[in-house]
Amino acid sequence: MSLLQSAKLNGHEPWAYLKDVLTRLPTQLNSRIEELLPHKWRPAG
Repeated sequence: MSLLQSAKLNGHEPWAYLKDVLTRLPTQLNSRIEELLPHKWRPAG
């Protein structure tokens, strides 16, 4: 829940954030994993 709350506090729609992160996580490079944190996240596309 804290991840969803962090997304909301950063101005993101929580479920869109979660769906995008879970979709991208399996192929995200370890060196770029911080891009998926709520304060750095940008929607794919």
